[in-house]
Amino acid sequence: MALAALNPQVKSSLSGSAFFDPTSIDQEPPPPLRSYLFLSIFTCFCPAYPVNVVALVFSVMSRSSYDQGDYDGSRRLGRNALYVAIASIIIGLLIIAITCIVHFTTMDF
Repeated sequence: MALAALNPQVKSSLSGSAFFDPTSIDQEPPPPLRSYLFLSIFTCFCPAYPVNVVALVFSVMSRSSYDQGDYDGSRRLGRNALYVAIASIIIGLLIIAITCIVHFTTMDF
């Protein structure tokens, strides 16, 4: 105790580093990004073109919201991208199935 009273550097060195920020411990890390960009790009190969472009736009908007720090908006836009991508896959599969059915039932042998 007597040493700390005589030398103020000892007290400051005991309190911690000058670069230590105690408020950085309380901050929680950002949630993971779920923009479903790869799924949206995959749906661009389905034959439901207007719908899968909307999924791609939602996915890119989700990524940009995440980069700006709007995590709730990013989560909402990512969820919308997922729903529209799933709808695009289902619509694409229905178009392929209907095209195959029409093609093979009207074919003359």
